[in-house]
Amino acid sequence: MDSLKIHNSLKPGPPVPFVPMEPGKVSWYVCGPTVYDKSHLGHARNYVASDIIRRIMMHYFGFHVKYVMNMTDVDDKIIIKARRQRLLDLEKKKPYSSEELRNLVTTAFKAYAAKNLPLLAEDTSNLDEVTYITKREAAYGRVLSGGTLSGEGKPSDAEAKIKMHISNMDAAAEVLKQHAIFPGADEILLPYLDSLYKETIDTSDQSMFTDLTKSMEALFLEDMDNLNVLRPDVITRVTEYMPQIAKFVEQIVDKGFAYEAEGSVYFDIAAFQKAGNTYARLRPESRNDKALQEEGEGSLSTNLGGKRGAGDFALWKKSKAGEPYWPSKWGDGRPGWHIECSVMASDILGSRMDVHSGGIDLAFPHHDNELAQSEAYFCQHGKGEHTWVNYFLHMGHLSISGSKMSKSLKNFQTIADALDTTYTARSMRIVFLMGRWNDGVEISPDLRSQADNWETAISNFFTNTKSWLTEAGFGDGVENLSINQDTPTTSLLADLEQAKKEVETALTNSFDTPRAMLVLLKLVNTTNVFVKNNKDVDLTHVEAVARWITKMVGIFGLDSNASPPYEGLGWASSIAADIDPTKAVQPYAEIVKTVQTEVSKLSLSSETLSNLLSRDPSKDFESIASSGSRDIEKLSLPYIRVVTQIRDELRRIVSSQTPETKKAILIMTDRIRDVDLTNLGVYLDDRPDNQPSLIKFIPAAELIRAREEKAAREAERAQKKEEARIAREKAEQEAKEKAKMPPTEMFKSDERYSAWDESGMPTKMKDGSDVPKSQVKSLRKMWDKQKKIHEEFKAKGGL
Repeated sequence: MDSLKIHNSLKPGPPVPFVPMEPGKVSWYVCGPTVYDKSHLGHARNYVASDIIRRIMMHYFGFHVKYVMNMTDVDDKIIIKARRQRLLDLEKKKPYSSEELRNLVTTAFKAYAAKNLPLLAEDTSNLDEVTYITKREAAYGRVLSGGTLSGEGKPSDAEAKIKMHISNMDAAAEVLKQHAIFPGADEILLPYLDSLYKETIDTSDQSMFTDLTKSMEALFLEDMDNLNVLRPDVITRVTEYMPQIAKFVEQIVDKGFAYEAEGSVYFDIAAFQKAGNTYARLRPESRNDKALQEEGEGSLSTNLGGKRGAGDFALWKKSKAGEPYWPSKWGDGRPGWHIECSVMASDILGSRMDVHSGGIDLAFPHHDNELAQSEAYFCQHGKGEHTWVNYFLHMGHLSISGSKMSKSLKNFQTIADALDTTYTARSMRIVFLMGRWNDGVEISPDLRSQADNWETAISNFFTNTKSWLTEAGFGDGVENLSINQDTPTTSLLADLEQAKKEVETALTNSFDTPRAMLVLLKLVNTTNVFVKNNKDVDLTHVEAVARWITKMVGIFGLDSNASPPYEGLGWASSIAADIDPTKAVQPYAEIVKTVQTEVSKLSLSSETLSNLLSRDPSKDFESIASSGSRDIEKLSLPYIRVVTQIRDELRRIVSSQTPETKKAILIMTDRIRDVDLTNLGVYLDDRPDNQPSLIKFIPAAELIRAREEKAAREAERAQKKEEARIAREKAEQEAKEKAKMPPTEMFKSDERYSAWDESGMPTKMKDGSDVPKSQVKSLRKMWDKQKKIHEEFKAKGGL
């Protein structure tokens, strides 16, 4: 096997050799979510990408991975959201009159605009729900129509943030018009109430924070389970590490790399560098980025003073009124954002780790600050820099309409909503596999189409392979296919070996899954062509291809029902461990009984049919069940075979039956295929020349959807046909009514004319003038045409 190389953010450039500290073992810490809101597709991109790498390390390269993830349950965002919600709940209980409540919201409306929409804030004195729309269009019409503030370039996070604030203002303006304040005005009320009453909240009771974080953590883990993301080996939570965090900070201070100021403790970057250490090793170009520094400190820390250097960051923050707090030698406070990960990761993995990962947006300042404070904690003076992390992996973020998907921008789709409406766990993972883990991804219709086509091709190949093996009588397939040096080498086996080499090359090249996905698709297409062009193909070779592809899609996490070492064939279809196999196959057994009973009543003359009607497939089922199989396809196959063979025999003899029996057989065979088996996820591929039907296992939902779509198309065609018939009959009736009129009468009712000759042709206009010669010529053509159709009408017996 080639040696693994990976992109390491600590060493920008091409992938570098991956050499873990202990052979065969990998220690890995991943920055988990800040659990204050529902997880979105940006989180899915981060954690699914990490999961793919973890799975490849474990199940392809054979590493034992210790995977640690934190849950940030103390953070400025958490404090603000929980506190504001508490204040809003209290506000809703106050006995406001309608006028008082309206005045409150109007004041909040103006305050929100003044803070977040500066072009509106130039004059808020006459800003209300009526004037707002005009002012909004004048100030931000360019942004709302898809442009930028400057009028140049493409929209970015700045424009996305403006749209978010405008959306909140829109909702508030609408409820002010309707005099229905809640919940439409919540988003503008929350910051206003916080500005008024935040210091009045009693934070000795931390339940307002923990209730939020516990519920959001549970939802996050549920989302990850639904995406088939492996659970971490260890989960840490900030609130469970407060004493350790305070001690960790104390040691950094004692070493001279941090200082106390006004009750807070700051990391001293200058002292750290003076001792020979490097700061901002991941993003040196960002070390003086004031906006990123402030974002890293949190919105509640803007007024903390006493810092010696502009870039110095908080290790411990003095808690202000309205903020949660824990004891320390510097007084009541709470940890800085970055120190949390340093303490938790070091507690579980020690003074060094192989891998640290997170989203690319965390590189600076979060990860750079983590590195600095951890290296300061563990370093020994005079012995050079301490290496805390060997490999830093940063996952590319997900963008939407040119902007990073973000909770703070509210331009996200939650994972739960995406899985309910747009994706399956597999289709979402395929999209992410088609992009490099360290590159940004913007989901486009073209990318979705590529992913859907890839999944369809792989699914069809699995379905067809199992059908071919079943038809050939392999039963459960060749479980332990052995290809050795004595096995004749066909071009197909050569293609398989080449694909294995190409996938290995791709995965050793920093987990290049886009390349690996293309190799798998190419092999499927090659195999399909080979089967089509070779009548006597060796199905064991086709199966070898299918089993290897099954193993690879299992390693990539594309089958939530499969488990290592992924030695099955196709997408796994296991029944739950607590379901008895006999109960699981009961629907299939009932179909056998129903079909056998119905066919017996037809009294058909067929020895083959008689044998099938007396066959009991339960013995074959028991043989499979006794082997311990939980695969519903294997367990149900004995029953499906009997039904399919009965149906095939009915199709063979139908032409020799009486019209009445023939009709009954055709209705029955269609129902078995389109209803009975379709509802159980079984598709029968009917073939000509009395060939047996191919049995294909396809998800029932997919088959039912296809059946309903077909029925809808047929209904639409029938409706259009009926509408055409009605239109045709109407036209015929109108033509018939028109033909009844003699040409001598056709112009008599036209008010444009006042006189006619003996043939009925107009001679005078309404005003008494002669009919113009140009018009007479046109009228004569119409008269001649009417005469012709009238005479044809009479010739056909019309009255």
